[in-house]
Amino acid sequence: MADTKFAAYLCAGCGLGEVLDLGAMEKVAKREGKMALIKRHDMLCSAEGVQTIRDDIQNECVTHVMIGACSRRAKTEAFHFPDVAMARANLREGVLWIVAEGEAHDEVRQEMADDYIRMGCAELKKMAVPAGNPNTASNKRILVVGGGMSGLTAAIEAADTGYEVLIVEKENALGGWAAKLHKRVPWREPYAEPQETGVAELIARVLAHPKISVHLGSTLAETAGAPGRFAVRIARESGTVTEETVGAIIQTSGFSSYDVSKLPELGGGLSGVVDQAGLEAMAKAANGGVIQRADGAAVNSVVFVQCAGQRDESGTHLPYCSGHCCATSVKQAMYFKDANPDIETVVLYTDLRMPGMGEDFYRSAQNKGVIFTKGKVSRVLAEGKGCSVNFRDLILDEDVTLSADLVVLATGQVPNSGVNIDIPDDQQPAEKPISILNLTYRQGKDLPQLKAGLTDSHFICFPYETRRTGIYAAGPVRRPMDLAQATDDATGAALKAIQAVENAAQGRAAHPRSGDLSYPIVRLEGCTQCKRCTVECPFGAIDEDERRFPVFNESRCRRCGTCMGACPVRVISFENYSVDTVGSQIKSLDMPDEFSERPRILLLACENDAYPALDMAGLSRTVYSAFVRAIPVRCLGSVNAIWLTDALNSGWDGVMLMGCKKGDDYQCHFVKGSELAHYRLSKIDDTLQQLGLEKERVISFEVAITDSQRVATLINDYAAKIKEIGMSPMKGFG
Repeated sequence: MADTKFAAYLCAGCGLGEVLDLGAMEKVAKREGKMALIKRHDMLCSAEGVQTIRDDIQNECVTHVMIGACSRRAKTEAFHFPDVAMARANLREGVLWIVAEGEAHDEVRQEMADDYIRMGCAELKKMAVPAGNPNTASNKRILVVGGGMSGLTAAIEAADTGYEVLIVEKENALGGWAAKLHKRVPWREPYAEPQETGVAELIARVLAHPKISVHLGSTLAETAGAPGRFAVRIARESGTVTEETVGAIIQTSGFSSYDVSKLPELGGGLSGVVDQAGLEAMAKAANGGVIQRADGAAVNSVVFVQCAGQRDESGTHLPYCSGHCCATSVKQAMYFKDANPDIETVVLYTDLRMPGMGEDFYRSAQNKGVIFTKGKVSRVLAEGKGCSVNFRDLILDEDVTLSADLVVLATGQVPNSGVNIDIPDDQQPAEKPISILNLTYRQGKDLPQLKAGLTDSHFICFPYETRRTGIYAAGPVRRPMDLAQATDDATGAALKAIQAVENAAQGRAAHPRSGDLSYPIVRLEGCTQCKRCTVECPFGAIDEDERRFPVFNESRCRRCGTCMGACPVRVISFENYSVDTVGSQIKSLDMPDEFSERPRILLLACENDAYPALDMAGLSRTVYSAFVRAIPVRCLGSVNAIWLTDALNSGWDGVMLMGCKKGDDYQCHFVKGSELAHYRLSKIDDTLQQLGLEKERVISFEVAITDSQRVATLINDYAAKIKEIGMSPMKGFG
């Protein structure tokens, strides 16, 4: 490697110098790591220690830095040297704090520290400084698809921050559902009465804003490109098409009410039965006066039926709670009581869910005379000009029938997510949804969805990020919510869209490795055109050219390395993370012989959940086996089978993989990584059989970031299992 200089820096702080033999580690770095420059410091993260490294980069032309100190997750601001390649050997959380104290453990502790120095040096030798994505794109305009409360809020927040915004709304007016409401659930003090929606004022602000342009009666005919350079074609009702370029997209396409005709048992279709949207229209027409039925009949009694077609475990209706319905029914019950206190108003519920300050609102409704009854409705039937409501009173445990002039069904929110690309065409519903984005991606026209039709995202860590980089979801299209939650949601999505356009302009990754300048590099001369990378990429970042070779769209890439783990011929890599950076660490150990009774267990730990859990185990001084050697990986999806084969051939006694939870309620930061790793691991048994090794030699666990105590238990239990089955017979053959 031309014009490179490797340097190792060892820290004696935090007790490292008192317990570990730094002199021995310096020899390892020099003789085995081939480091040209080696220094130690009493407190490397101090201003003086950091300056030492900076001076060597400047004056000694150091290009590659290996730091033996604390975890790579600690002191990231102090050890920030963007112009050099850097590896970290975790001596504090990974050695000092997890090995039991006492002379009996000194030798295995030192072996562990020496190995991490070997691994850090080996990794560094295979790294290069990321040059950054050459295909930068500088367009920073933000497209908002949908002009309801979420879309209007996202637009005004982005525009007030200084970014140009383009709104595309399919209707001929802005406002969405919010514009159809008579009033809204209170979202600020006092929390006792329904409040004005404020949507008219928000629309006026948007229309008057110099940085916002609006396309009404329009839809997206096509969306192509990537962050910083999305090319969209906007089709109007008139048939004209406008082409625009934007940097990021926020989908705020809202929701539709669940169809009451699917609820005949609850009176769907009867003249005396409406849903909450229908009642809202009636209230708006009454404008504060007495609400009448659509047929003009007076309403002297009204029953609200909660969870109508929601929270359904049978699979027939919506499986989820729509969040806003309880508070909306309380609000609508007040419409009647405020117009005429003598109207009999009953809310039938199984669980009354009133988030935020909803308790005050609920008490206010009680004070107005609204009756709340805990009951399960079984049937709504026509009775004269009104209806009879049959339900099981869950407090009295008896069947009850109520008569009502009007029954209001609290039906749920059905997200307008577009076409569910994860469902085959022959399994699509009879009324196939209309595409919202019309993406030109090979994976499909719209955003991937969860089973319930909501846009797919990492709900806890990255709620707005969809599986299409630079495209964000906000409002009820992402999850059921009320107006207050939708405005907060839209603000968050706007901030993420801003982050996306700024990163794209600098050739950096978006989330979750925000700011990462590396990107996938492929040696096409070695590619076998197997398509595994294109198929397995969770983010639609890989297409194919006319010769069927993969084409990487770096701006869409999240830098998870799933493509690298999928590639059977190992021609995909990143400058600072590759098959070689990890493989060289696996092969770098001073492997004990078969009779030493000192096994070596390789732990490939996801850097997002598992590795932080290991660090927290160290912080809490939780002791676990000193025979484990942990290597953080970007995602279990990046784990290439060759690493497992190399480890087994090199004499490792066991291999542990720790990643995030997979499945419908996944926690994988890269969506499919854990699932793909599990699938690949299911095929490793053949390799183990060929090597004559027990299947227990390779094992995988799902780990949460909070599992600091559990990871230690898992390691200790596995070390005991390895001791039980014995040392690997492959030692000495690697």
